[in-house]
Amino acid sequence: MGAVLMVGLGCEGFQIGRWKDAYNIQESDTFRSMTIQEVGGTKKTVMKGVEAILEMLPVVNKAVRTTQPASELVLALQCGGSDGYSGITANPALGAAVDILVAHGGTAILSETPEIYGAEHLLTRRAASKAVGEKLVARIKWWEDYTARNKMEMNNNPSPGNKLGGLTTILEKSLGAAAKGGTTALTAVYEYAEPVTEKGFVYMDTPGYDPVAATGQVAGGANVLAFTTGRGSAYGCKPTPSIKLATNSYIYTQMIDDMDINCGDIIDGVSIEAKGREIFEHVLRVASGEHTKSEALGYGDAEFVPWTIGATM
Repeated sequence: MGAVLMVGLGCEGFQIGRWKDAYNIQESDTFRSMTIQEVGGTKKTVMKGVEAILEMLPVVNKAVRTTQPASELVLALQCGGSDGYSGITANPALGAAVDILVAHGGTAILSETPEIYGAEHLLTRRAASKAVGEKLVARIKWWEDYTARNKMEMNNNPSPGNKLGGLTTILEKSLGAAAKGGTTALTAVYEYAEPVTEKGFVYMDTPGYDPVAATGQVAGGANVLAFTTGRGSAYGCKPTPSIKLATNSYIYTQMIDDMDINCGDIIDGVSIEAKGREIFEHVLRVASGEHTKSEALGYGDAEFVPWTIGATM
């Protein structure tokens, strides 16, 4: 994003003025804000908004591309519409790509806490410190209480699509989902949408619902997203490009306009390491400007979904 125009109504729960004060945000050549009530209605706000954008465009147009190291990449890890192949093809391959990224000094964010439930020990044993491991365990316990308060269960996660794809329990799903994180040390655990400051492999607590999880990761600083899918996903994520990794060759061919990488050929003999390198190189190309399939289709405008906790009143 080159510049931001933030528009509010004026009396809603989210107050722009209070937000600016809380985070010490100042109006600038690339940030303007206004409320419809203060400006004087919708038409006047549109006119004033257009004026603000026209004033910011010359500043934005001065931006130029510069070469950046791979260490500046913050890769969000997602899986949706998982199937029985997820844990043996796309997810381990993405984990191999994460290991390469971490070796280059970059960052990868694993999330979706309900979908690592039962496999959290695979992450805590990799924690860089006792405090990091305990923070992840604390988030698991919070989720157990959260679901109990809402008369739900943590072990009832697989969706109808997951079951049609061959997954029967949350443990099967979780073992596959955890594989996206590769093998390096877990350096930090973050709460939802918290700014990610540590390098390496990190964890962010989010729901399993893909749009909500990805929104938190992007808010935390993710600038590329890798999304594995076995049943097929058409998810987009502006402003962060979403790379689709098909877990099987059938769904890659069936949804060729949506899938970026086929990981189904691992079943035919392609190694996890080779596919990981292919994924990593594809991430580099996308970070350098190559469009993903979801970008080409225009997906992503409506997928900003913050996590709403509690009753809507």
